[in-house]
Formats: sequence, structure tokens, C-alpha cells
Amino acid sequence: MSLFDVLGSKPRLQIVQELTAEPRYVSELAELVGMDGKSAAHHLSVLEEAGLVESYWQSQRKYYRLVRRIELTASPPPDRTFVLSTGEANTSDPNPARLD
Repeated sequence: MSLFDVLGSKPRLQIVQELTAEPRYVSELAELVGMDGKSAAHHLSVLEEAGLVESYWQSQRKYYRLVRRIELTASPPPDRTFVLSTGEANTSDPNPARLD
């Protein structure tokens, strides 16, 4: 699945937005974005497979945290640029996927 497919889902974008603040556990994310736990777990699995989030256990809760920086830039003419890039969290060396 391409990065565009992964981030082309409104629920996944909402989850990513919530994870920018702090790590969260599944039921907490589900409540914050307004979905059931099974749906949230599915979307988190897709994000984890894409390498954007990782999970860890604390007590009996499975937490997720954002591990890649995600940046979208779109510019009208004359630049006509559309860039979706990801990079390691807290680095300035993105790996862009560019459509010109």
C-alpha cells in the first residue's frame, strides 16, 4: 500500500493527528476519533505496517506512537508542486514522494 493510500483515509489522518500530541492506547484513540475499538485497531495496524507508528505495551495497555515525520506541501502554479514526505521523527532528512 502506498503512502498516499495509507494517508488517504480520514480516520487514519485523525489518528495521526492525535498521535502528534502524545502516545495513546487503542480505546483512547477510538474514543477521540469517534470509532469502535476494532476499527481503530485496523487503522493502527495499517499505519504500523507503513512504518508511521509503532506500538509498545505498558501494563496491560497497548500504546501507539508516531515514529515518522509526515509533511504534505501543495503549491499552485507556477510551482505546481505536490509533495508528500516522511522522515524519521525529529530529523530534517525527509524521504519525499513527489508528484509534479
